[in-house]
Amino acid sequence: MHIVKDDNDRRLAFKFGKDDIPKGLNFFSDDNDFIQIGTWNYDKGKQLLAHIHNEVPRQSLRTQEFIFLVQGSLKASIYDENEKHVEDVIVGVNEGMVMLAGAHGYEILEEDTIVIESKNGPYVGAEADRRRIE
Repeated sequence: MHIVKDDNDRRLAFKFGKDDIPKGLNFFSDDNDFIQIGTWNYDKGKQLLAHIHNEVPRQSLRTQEFIFLVQGSLKASIYDENEKHVEDVIVGVNEGMVMLAGAHGYEILEEDTIVIESKNGPYVGAEADRRRIE
């Protein structure tokens, strides 16, 4: 797993791939992250019991974003809370990346790049949710 941190050792983003996924159920996110990212790695025949998630009040103070590369590649540029560029990370096929804090931008590096994106919701619209940086 590759973790991007700011000068204060705060996690801004992390990237993981297939080789980072151990057997069983594991989470890469911390319990207090607004987006929870976990992986399953089970053998054939494993059964997971049916369950329903209870309604539990939650508060999200910021949008956190997860991307997964199905095809192609991209460059994720990661910035801290002061809009200072921290690091560029290349994300390839079968890799996922989570943006936790600070800012980020993307550059698609290959034709026909396919990305799955997930964020915490509900969505409040672009004007309220984000602002562009230079």
